[in-house]
Parts: sequence; structure tokens; C-alpha cells
Amino acid sequence: MTQPQSLDAVFAALADPTRRAILSMLLEDDMAVTDVAEPFDISLAAISKHLVILTKAGLISQEKRGRVKWCKLEPDALREASVWMQGFGQFEPVNLDAFERFLETEFDKQDDDTSAS
Repeated sequence: MTQPQSLDAVFAALADPTRRAILSMLLEDDMAVTDVAEPFDISLAAISKHLVILTKAGLISQEKRGRVKWCKLEPDALREASVWMQGFGQFEPVNLDAFERFLETEFDKQDDDTSAS
């Protein structure tokens, strides 16, 4: 099971729209840090901070190829967070009208049983 702090790091990383956009970009392919920064109207230093957070959360990895630092999406990084979130979707929403009809049917059966005695 995932340690709570690792889930916390993943959800904290995902909380920022810039970091989510970076992850979406990396879905396509590995990218150089300068290419990651290009579409954003923030400094390269700010992008680097976002990349550090994504790396610490295990969502991406970074490696130096020559003089260029590349970012790569970690394909299984969201698996445990996804499994955790799916736990909340396993229950069907309660249909209150159907539940009310069920209760009426059950009460009618009980009334029939008591009046037959």
C-alpha cells in the first residue's frame, strides 16, 4: 500500500494547473526542459521548481543527455493514486425512489404477515 506521504506528494503535485499541463505535454513524448518551459509565461527557474515537485512525487524523471536535461513521464506513477480514487467510485449512487419502493414493498409484506396471523 502506498505510504500516505507519497499519495500526499502526488496529489499536491497534481493540485497545480501548471504541473498538470506539464504532465499532459509529457504524455506525447520526452521533452527537454527548455521545450517544457516554452508555452508558459513564467521563468525557466519557476518551471524548474515545478519539475522538481513532479520529480519528487515520482510523476516524472529527469536525465541529462549531453548538455540538455530531459523530462520523461513515469507511466506507472499515477497507478496507486488512481487505485485509491477508484475506491470511492465502487459504490453506486443510491436511487432514493427505488429504495422507497423497496421499503414500501417490505412493509406491505410485513403488514400481510401480521394480518394473516
